[in-house]
Amino acid sequence: MTMSLKLDALDALPRTPASDVKKLGWRGVMKTIARGGKVVVTNHNTPEAVILSAEEYSAILQALDAAGAAQRSALDTLRTRFDARLAALQADDAGARLRAAMRGPARLRGKVKAGATC
Repeated sequence: MTMSLKLDALDALPRTPASDVKKLGWRGVMKTIARGGKVVVTNHNTPEAVILSAEEYSAILQALDAAGAAQRSALDTLRTRFDARLAALQADDAGARLRAAMRGPARLRGKVKAGATC
């Protein structure tokens, strides 16, 4: 089951004082969570904990995994490009190609060249 992740600011979450948690017990907390998926437990109006439903927790983990996958994909692309450039430097004729490039005059035509463009 795929669930859309909506992260609310701490101030926007439903709140319950710790005294109510003690008074109403776990069942009362779970009723509040069933309505909104999460609740902030406060002590003297200061947030102390956020209790999440298992479904909310799973959605957060899935979102984090998806975000990590996108970053891993971008890193893999960069790694592949780097490896290709490194392979060119490790080729048997790399030294000869570099010497040939350095022997000839630079033809910049008034432009600065700092490296290959992508």
